[in-house]
Amino acid sequence: MADIRQVQAGTQTISVRKDLRVPMRDGVTLAADVYSGVGDEPRPALVALSPYGKELQALALTMPPQRRPSPMWDGCIEAGDIARVVAEDYAHVIGDLRGSGASEGEHVGNYNAGGVSLGQDAYDLIEWVAEQPWCDGNVGMIGISYFGSMQVLAAAERPPHLKAIFVSGGHFDFYETTYHGGVMWFMPRAAREGRGGDSGWAFTDRITSRMLETYSPEEVAKRVAERLQDPDVAAWPNLVHLLHYPEHHEAWFDIVLNELDGDWYEERNPINLAQDIDIPVYLQIDQGRGWTVDGHIELFETLKGPKKLVIGSYPPMQSRPWVEEHDEMFRWYEYWLKGVDNGIMDKPAVNVFVEGSREVVTAAQWPPRDVEYRPLYLRPRGRLSGGPELMGPEHAAPDGWYQAPLTVTDEVQILSWSTAPFEEPTELIGAGAAHLFIEIDQPDTNVIVRLWDVAPNGRRQLITTGYLKASHRELDEERTTEGNPYHPHTRAVPVEPGAIEEYVVRLYPFAATFLPGHRLVTELSNDEPLADEHNSLLPPDAFHLPVGRPVTHKVYRDARHPSRLVLPFTTRVAAAR
Repeated sequence: MADIRQVQAGTQTISVRKDLRVPMRDGVTLAADVYSGVGDEPRPALVALSPYGKELQALALTMPPQRRPSPMWDGCIEAGDIARVVAEDYAHVIGDLRGSGASEGEHVGNYNAGGVSLGQDAYDLIEWVAEQPWCDGNVGMIGISYFGSMQVLAAAERPPHLKAIFVSGGHFDFYETTYHGGVMWFMPRAAREGRGGDSGWAFTDRITSRMLETYSPEEVAKRVAERLQDPDVAAWPNLVHLLHYPEHHEAWFDIVLNELDGDWYEERNPINLAQDIDIPVYLQIDQGRGWTVDGHIELFETLKGPKKLVIGSYPPMQSRPWVEEHDEMFRWYEYWLKGVDNGIMDKPAVNVFVEGSREVVTAAQWPPRDVEYRPLYLRPRGRLSGGPELMGPEHAAPDGWYQAPLTVTDEVQILSWSTAPFEEPTELIGAGAAHLFIEIDQPDTNVIVRLWDVAPNGRRQLITTGYLKASHRELDEERTTEGNPYHPHTRAVPVEPGAIEEYVVRLYPFAATFLPGHRLVTELSNDEPLADEHNSLLPPDAFHLPVGRPVTHKVYRDARHPSRLVLPFTTRVAAAR
């Protein structure tokens, strides 16, 4: 018998059913808490499911929302505003994934790998909820980030009572969740281990490594030795420790050991599974987190049923506990779960906030306006220009920088190029590319590109980013188009030191208008600065693995090596001079 109690949230009384046991088809039971109004009448239910612990989510009842850089911000409190959900007359179901929190069973690997499919467990939980007397049989899902990814995994299983989902800030291509352009990103470590502003997964000893289960000890030892040959990995204490002691966090060990894309990531990739989704899907993402914007667009284009894509404004991180987007979410569920014709489906499917102009652009597709890809060339003296360099390399000497490993310096060297001030509002919407001709003296480095909007008073805002590990420079020529490069990341090809290579870096999708007097500034480095206007808004672990060896870089930008940005200018306005 469930423990049923009542709690007060301001003037609101909430009925709480604690530690309900939910049977899975293989006999394992999951634990869930249910928050609802005190009446006995059945209601639609919104299901949240993650490994972060249902008890942590209950802080939404007592903790005011925290915005980064608040030290109380915790990236794992993502199941939504419980009191608001109950006030809107839904049952809020918050469950612990298999092997986490109070649930039974063992969790194998990351949420894309091994064991019982997480979508299968979500299916069983949703169908159980629909049968309960406090539910009217109409079920949606709620929650951002991991909770958002779980919604897609669940919907792909097609549980009959799941009527719609509302996904905010999910992670979809799981290779790109951890390796941006082949460069390891540390935020997934934070989510798993509980470092840098995250409580982490609520696992004890019930999460196991798929790699350790699949391969012999000899094969695992061989793979570990190969990873430790990477100077970037060998210079990072946390990774050295993990590779020697995988039980420290076995899911993170699996990801570190799989630095290339392939079947291990693709078999449970929600982008691949989305073609099986036929229920209505609302996708919401804010600008400033490029890979998640990219993933939402890719997912939107894969879905076949009723769908919406909303790209919101900067800054990149929502509050924790998560309270944003609830107004639109409840309009969505009022329509699909309660049958109220509130007009939400009358608007165009794509809704994009444009930074700078602060205009909202709507359309039936992404990008929401016609665009023309135009180049901005890297020129001498840090200039970006619409015209190419006419001199050859013998006269247009390359720019360059030397970066020492961050084990011996705390200074990150950055090259930058700037347009002249724009004379009229200039709008860009879409993805882009940086074509950079670079010579290095090592077999590998990172290529990190960041674009900024810089106001006349010097204030600047990040517009988009791009990452590429030099050894991952190979392009899929069939999938690559102008302004939209595609790297398969299925093998690493070391760079020949001293050779000039063209690196085509994907710039994640963005939407921005550069106002008169503003400049577009692009920065190039192989490591990220330790702190700046953008990084201060992210969790402390939301950075990329630094290069572990000293590297000298020469950037050629001459008539034979036309280093340039290729950007999506809307056809309404002129490009920069």
